[in-house]
Amino acid sequence: MDDKKIKPLLNGSAETMLQSFYARAMYSKNPKNKFKDAKAEEIVSKLDYDFCKAAKDSAMSGGVIARTVVFDELVSDFITKYPDCTVVNIACGLDTRFYRMDNGKLTWYNIDLPETIEVRDSVYHESGRISTIGCSAFDPAWAGKVLVRGKMLFIIEGLTMYLTGDQVKQMLGIIRDNFDNAYVMMECMCPGFINKEGVEKSIQSTGAVFTWGANCFDELGSIGEGFRKVKDDNILRGMPMVNPGFKLITGLPFMKKVAQKILIFEKI
Repeated sequence: MDDKKIKPLLNGSAETMLQSFYARAMYSKNPKNKFKDAKAEEIVSKLDYDFCKAAKDSAMSGGVIARTVVFDELVSDFITKYPDCTVVNIACGLDTRFYRMDNGKLTWYNIDLPETIEVRDSVYHESGRISTIGCSAFDPAWAGKVLVRGKMLFIIEGLTMYLTGDQVKQMLGIIRDNFDNAYVMMECMCPGFINKEGVEKSIQSTGAVFTWGANCFDELGSIGEGFRKVKDDNILRGMPMVNPGFKLITGLPFMKKVAQKILIFEKI
């Protein structure tokens, strides 16, 4: 087996995937973890990358773990209801959710920029029911590469905060115009954190900038055209998995306002 480490050449928002990936791997090693991510633990050891800033960034890592816990719950519920579904993970980075969710029946597509998929393919070598598509989320060409259709779940995690409203609209338009039975789970940042990426030092160091956010589906306006709200969720119930002390504050209105949102909607 080749033990040579892989040096990922990424920057900006694409590089933030490495910070998130590292946070999940380190949390998985905690005996009190809510989820075990053996794949992340395995892969992080194969990367030639300085994770020292990510290791010190508790704000970033806490948010990543909380949203992972909630997304895992939501995605698992969907797969339980539709075991033969197709999942499309947009801006997948090095995400390992398939390996925690796989029921032996579903089909899973991981989509990201070609340079990101190059890194992913070099360490995962995925095929069959899980495969990769190297394409911009704003290029309609990716839709034609999703060959297995049916009940469709689209996961958009850790992406929209680096986009403009027009880009979010363009991305959702591709989903709306090319897929029936489309169900979307999309993470959104509280608009109050726009241009405040300095709160998460490891993210700031990549050069990525927070540029867009929304608190609820109704705030999307024309961006959500062609979809209807299923529910507005957030990452708060995942926070006690980071620190039990958060149980004391997750019910506060202020916390609900500033927490990362997960908007859930479906094609009309």
